[in-house]
Amino acid sequence: MHAQPGDWLVLKGPRTGAPDQRGRILEVRSADGTPPYVVRWTADDHVSTVFPGPHAVVLTAEDERAAEDRARTRFDRVQRSIHEEGGHVRVR
Repeated sequence: MHAQPGDWLVLKGPRTGAPDQRGRILEVRSADGTPPYVVRWTADDHVSTVFPGPHAVVLTAEDERAAEDRARTRFDRVQRSIHEEGGHVRVR
């Protein structure tokens, strides 16, 4: 696993249905980009030093932006498909 400051660390949920934990990598403590990483977690703005385990994934800032764009596109598509007609909601 290799990272650089500005990348995102995603820790997969420990069980099905459990949310992932996401954080921005602020600092990489090794010259070759391997752990440990100093991470600011999005859920609570907490900063910690992390030695990620096997269920962790590093996303570049570009990967994260692309994922956010895909999610926004899906959300917009669903929003457009919902129409209110005469007090009833219809999904087409």
